[in-house]
Amino acid sequence: MERGSAAPGPALVVGLGNPGPEYAETRHNVGFRVVDLLATRAGGGRFSKHRSNADVLEGRLAGRRVVLAKPRTYMNVSGGPVANLAKYFSVPVEDIVVVHDELDLGFGVVRLKRGGGEGGHNGLRSVTSSIGTREYLRVRFGIGRPPGRQDPADYVLRRFSGAEAKELEFAVDLAADAAEALLLDGLEPAQNRFHALSG
Repeated sequence: MERGSAAPGPALVVGLGNPGPEYAETRHNVGFRVVDLLATRAGGGRFSKHRSNADVLEGRLAGRRVVLAKPRTYMNVSGGPVANLAKYFSVPVEDIVVVHDELDLGFGVVRLKRGGGEGGHNGLRSVTSSIGTREYLRVRFGIGRPPGRQDPADYVLRRFSGAEAKELEFAVDLAADAAEALLLDGLEPAQNRFHALSG
């Protein structure tokens, strides 16, 4: 995120997940968990339904305006709300941060990047398709690979294991810290700090 002389507009931080209580505790919804924690840090207000088809909270994080959002659609069509929010709040792609679960990282490992592929993640594929570019920022939250021959599509919709659940709060906290560092310092300084801390 480039910091010019003019006050920057809002950043858009979107957590990916599926709506409804049956999905709330699943691995696929860890993006929602991180954004919920960021909402607490941004003043603890309540999310409200927005016409973009997302739940939205406006506040301040890392000294700047931020729009926190959780699409109300299912994961595989979450890009529509992201594109609508970016347009509504006039957020350029370099200020869009997507927080998502990542099969290719060990549990609790946090990695930051801009652009790149979607790695089979339907939520990222939808975001890329809807906003027309891959060059948005990502906070990747590792959930590990499924054991044995378990289908990844089934694995991501399961709850965290007992051992993982004990570490989940710490890992979510770390991912939220990383998202704030992206807003405050930009990508490379945040990568240097958090990639050394995590995994």
